[in-house]
Amino acid sequence: MRFQPDLLQSSFVSATLLLFVCFSAATLASAAPGFALEPKQVVVIANQDASGSVKLARYYMEKRDIPQKHLLQLRIADQESCSREDYERDVVPRVREFLKKTDPLGNIRCLVTVYGIPLKILPPEMSKKEKDLLEGLRKKHRSIDGELKAVPKEADEKRKRLESDLDAVLKQMNGITREDYRSAFDSELALVRAGTYNLSQWVTNPAFIGFRDRKLEIPAGSVLMVSRLDGPTEEIVRRIIDDSLEIEMKGLQGKAYFDARWPKPDETNARQLGSGYAFYDRSIHLAAERVGKSGEIPVVIDDKEQLFKEGECPDAVLYCGWYSLAKYVDAFSWKPGAVGYHIASGECATLKGKDSQVWCKRMLEKGVAATIGPVSEPYVQAFPVPEVFFGLLVEGRLALAECYALSTPYLSWQMVLIGDPLYRPFRKL
Repeated sequence: MRFQPDLLQSSFVSATLLLFVCFSAATLASAAPGFALEPKQVVVIANQDASGSVKLARYYMEKRDIPQKHLLQLRIADQESCSREDYERDVVPRVREFLKKTDPLGNIRCLVTVYGIPLKILPPEMSKKEKDLLEGLRKKHRSIDGELKAVPKEADEKRKRLESDLDAVLKQMNGITREDYRSAFDSELALVRAGTYNLSQWVTNPAFIGFRDRKLEIPAGSVLMVSRLDGPTEEIVRRIIDDSLEIEMKGLQGKAYFDARWPKPDETNARQLGSGYAFYDRSIHLAAERVGKSGEIPVVIDDKEQLFKEGECPDAVLYCGWYSLAKYVDAFSWKPGAVGYHIASGECATLKGKDSQVWCKRMLEKGVAATIGPVSEPYVQAFPVPEVFFGLLVEGRLALAECYALSTPYLSWQMVLIGDPLYRPFRKL
């Protein structure tokens, strides 16, 4: 996982830290008309061409009392990836038309993608001319790289010039491949009402509380929340639905585990907070504190570089930690209704890969009801900010999808929320 320092600027860090010092779900809810999410504000999207998709969608809608007219059935390849062209042709017009017809007053706030809907969108296809140009740039890249490796260490000026040339070629290559146009299907779908926008990298999320006072490219009214009912099997999806409903009735009971890498830094030390890694590590500490202060469940916080070890976390119901890339650590015995995510690259790259050990897939197989992860390299600053997500969740006032929307900085990017968007594990009955 990488951190892109020019994107998580100090202004973002400062503004976010100020907002997180004394926020509460009550003040956020009062500042955001329409919260909390209701079943009548949800549209469910299934794939007619995927076995079990429509049946699962109807099952969920019946359980949650979502109006049956809010079911949209698409026809799209039953694969985890779809092309950018297929998304623009087969998905966007259908969803827009459905919303215009079903929701002329704009009351729909959340879309739910169901098992069988693609997980991610690939970059646009390159033309023959672009492929030829890319091959030429690759040869140039290899040539410069070879020359750079042969430069003596003491030849600083030549080394700097070659490194600059190499960066320039890489930027040209990225411009042709448009790799940064790839995204999570759901993260793109959140902007289906927004019209045209720049597909390169991401769009700032107007719902994220760290951006509340900023003028953004996309107005908040054009953004929908999106959650996914998906997993390795149909049975797991059904279990997610059933567990969420059951736990809402009796409450989530167990332990919260937070796995930081370092001791909590002094917030007055600018150097310690100046990187995305330190910022998120500190936020894991603050998440643990917020959950602990809520009095809902006991909290275990680890501040050592090593991860929780196998079997070390019994009765787990909440979790956030990092960094074990695509290598799930079986430290947890998950109780029904558990919610958690692991901060590392590509942990939702697949939900169906037979031998994959990515965290989202394995956590679902092991029993969690909701998790979050990226389909590709997101950069660390794209993850939901732990203290916001878990702080809102334990308050119990807002639904899962709302906690995610308020804590996630970017859309049209890599992040996916898996779980019942209406789920409120700490709901006050």
